[in-house]
Amino acid sequence: MKIIVAPDSFKGSLSAVEVADSIEAGIKKANPRIEVTKIPLADGGEGTVEALVIATGGKILQVRATGPLGKRVDSFFGILGDGKTAVIEMAAASGLELVPPHLRNPLHTTTYGVGELMLAALENKCNKVIVGLGGSATNDGGMGMAKAMGVRFYDKNGQEVGVGGKHLGEVTTIKLDNIDSRLKEVEIIAASDVNNPLLGKHGASYIYAPQKGADEDTVLFLERGMENFAAIIKESLGIDISNLPGSGAAGGLGAGLMAFCSAKMKPGMEVVREICRLDEILKNADLLITGEGKTDEQTSFGKAPLGIAKVAKEKNVAVVCLSGGLESGFEIIYNHGIDAAFSSINMPMTLENAMAQSSKMLVQTAEAITRLAMKLSKSGNN
Repeated sequence: MKIIVAPDSFKGSLSAVEVADSIEAGIKKANPRIEVTKIPLADGGEGTVEALVIATGGKILQVRATGPLGKRVDSFFGILGDGKTAVIEMAAASGLELVPPHLRNPLHTTTYGVGELMLAALENKCNKVIVGLGGSATNDGGMGMAKAMGVRFYDKNGQEVGVGGKHLGEVTTIKLDNIDSRLKEVEIIAASDVNNPLLGKHGASYIYAPQKGADEDTVLFLERGMENFAAIIKESLGIDISNLPGSGAAGGLGAGLMAFCSAKMKPGMEVVREICRLDEILKNADLLITGEGKTDEQTSFGKAPLGIAKVAKEKNVAVVCLSGGLESGFEIIYNHGIDAAFSSINMPMTLENAMAQSSKMLVQTAEAITRLAMKLSKSGNN
């Protein structure tokens, strides 16, 4: 029997690698002879660097970068096994988790550090840069990132504007004469699991800014600023990024990458599928076990478990979703390639206890799933 283990992380509890290791341990308890292939997943958010580096035999580089509040923070990026492709999690420099809850305000946070990570990739002679767009603390349209790359933004008085979402409405002029010339030789991929536009009721400010500390008045202020920013980009660069799918990802960083770096927007799972060779790995598999910390109706909106389930269904592979919890509306995943869903929680307990015992419960549930799969499969003892 051949089982593919490809989970996302259990946020706040276990990394995707740790989840995969726990599930493998359960499988091996049921039958140590079963062939297990582990593929830690990510969709552009947390864990993307680790997942792609592990899959390709690459390396992770530790660097210092400007954090979302303008102070220097410890950060990182990966270089894949080919030595020429860099992978960056924007959250590693501009993520919400880097901002204490009482200081979260997208008027002040910046993506400048993302640009610094991109420059570090260029310094390492990379000719392709993948930027994962999940987990942002920002709503600056990628202006900070562009500033780090050499783009200059000026107000009506000819003064260079500051960083952060509060300055988007001040921009009247954009100058590209100092932009890093190496960008012309580099392919930039923006990896995201959302396709929100930059503007409007489904855009960056209205949908995501409240999660980053914005109240109703701040959301309206940011939206007006983003409207101005998009208009100046259209006027200066001839690019209308206001309604492009994914332009609203990571507080508009998607738009900034497309406008200033000619980035191509791709679903995170599509990037993972290609780099991790999912089609090849799933060929002739008997079972795929995927999962995430919490599965609910939101999982159907392109999250990692459904992305790999789609690939598995194309290969006629059975798919089990093993998650930390199954919440209201999770049943919709049965319409998207998942054959069965299980929660690892096996008794009433507090959230704190569930998180503390995640690994142990995953081992137990994975063993039970494997025993059932063996019973149903003629190849169970092979």
